[in-house]
Amino acid sequence: MQKSVDLNSDMGEGFGTWTMGDDGALLQIVSSANIACGFHAGDADTMAKTMALAVENDVGIGAHPGFDDLRGFGRHRMDVPVKTLANQVKYQIGAAQAMARAAGGSVRHLKLHGALSNMASADKALAQVCYEAALEVAPDIIIMGLAATAMEEVARELKCSWAGEIFADRAYNADGTLVDRRLPGAMIHDPSEAAQRMVEMVQAGAILTADGNVLETRIDTICVHGDSAEAVEIARSVRSGLEAANIKVEAFSGAPL
Repeated sequence: MQKSVDLNSDMGEGFGTWTMGDDGALLQIVSSANIACGFHAGDADTMAKTMALAVENDVGIGAHPGFDDLRGFGRHRMDVPVKTLANQVKYQIGAAQAMARAAGGSVRHLKLHGALSNMASADKALAQVCYEAALEVAPDIIIMGLAATAMEEVARELKCSWAGEIFADRAYNADGTLVDRRLPGAMIHDPSEAAQRMVEMVQAGAILTADGNVLETRIDTICVHGDSAEAVEIARSVRSGLEAANIKVEAFSGAPL
């Protein structure tokens, strides 16, 4: 049975004087942080503050690039030319690397955000564009992506370091992609339910979908979205549930598939 798993959260998603989520509280619970790079959310001051808190709490730092969609929080599907998208990924990773270094840390992993992530989970060509761009500027970076999707296939083909991710607060379609946020039951709001689901999936070594399908896969990390009202409670409940089941919460190794 799996003895450990990483717990991550998306954060640094405020902008200017507008804040989102309780990053300070989450950083005392999670073992990895995916920090917005200024395109879908975040700015220089927000990144600096979040990076410093991550270093202070010994939490692994990840770049969290998304579409250039500040107004839509990166959740609008966009058709971006391949070269432009590759450059945008490189640009955002570069910003994350600079701010992490200034805070006394370093960028350990990459996780795509929002619509870009959802699209890449079903589109191998899109995932390949993003991951090859990331590896071009950070060859040792660990790619964090949705387990049992096109993202995992691309990571296997690229032979790069990989962290397969499942979500504590989202329901799954039969193919391992996430149920559309607009549909009933897509979001899990009950901390106890989220914790039970995560323990069951980690113990099973599989994604358990909304229709009862079982997708066996390597599970390296669990995500709790930092922008939900219940984020801190869900993260705390998931961590407690895992530890009660003798599953240690610690940063992933990022071994190739």
